[in-house]
Amino acid sequence: MKRSVTLLLVSVFAIAGAMSAQVPVFAADMPRAAPVYKAQPAPQSYDWTGFYIGINGGYGFGRSSWSDPAAGTDSGRFNTSGGTFGGQLGYNWQTGPAVFGIETDLNWINAKGSSSAGGVCLTDGAGQCQTKQSWLGTTRARVGYAIDRWLPYIPGGVAYGDIRADQATGSSSSTKTGWTAGGGVEYGIDRNWSAKLEYLHVDLGTASFMGAASGTPTLNVPITDDIVRAGLNYRW
Repeated sequence: MKRSVTLLLVSVFAIAGAMSAQVPVFAADMPRAAPVYKAQPAPQSYDWTGFYIGINGGYGFGRSSWSDPAAGTDSGRFNTSGGTFGGQLGYNWQTGPAVFGIETDLNWINAKGSSSAGGVCLTDGAGQCQTKQSWLGTTRARVGYAIDRWLPYIPGGVAYGDIRADQATGSSSSTKTGWTAGGGVEYGIDRNWSAKLEYLHVDLGTASFMGAASGTPTLNVPITDDIVRAGLNYRW
């Protein structure tokens, strides 16, 4: 009896020792918990809202003509062209991808062109019809669609500037108000700086000057401009 009990105890201890020896193996084979990664915050999209100030420069291509109904002569249309440089001030407000803004600018422009066709160039211009511009400004609304740092937009509004006519009696100038519209794209370099490229069509209407034949304002000089310019803005 004692021998049977002894064998039973030895068997129990042997089995217990074997099981304890296998525990580390089982523990090693158990699957490890997957590491927990913190979600990265989503990058913030570019914000176009705010006031800005900047500079711009470019080139304009225009069309003008001289006509004097009192003298019954017309020069026909001729080309004008010249460089432009100036500054702008504006404000953008963004809601979703839509961006609404207003911008005003004032520019020096050295646009001029001439023609010697038609009798008006002889009677009113001493042989040459020459039209010039020395300054140009606009106040425009802008509507754009933001694609993060890219902002394509459409501007449109009021234009104002001078129209000059070099007549036989001297240079005459008139300040005119007209309209402008176009298109552009702006790129956000960083939070404060952005660069733009835009096209504007400008129509200042017609200026009237003293006609040589009548001595009254019968010399009509219209002008339009197509301006391509680049700009740099600082926003705060």
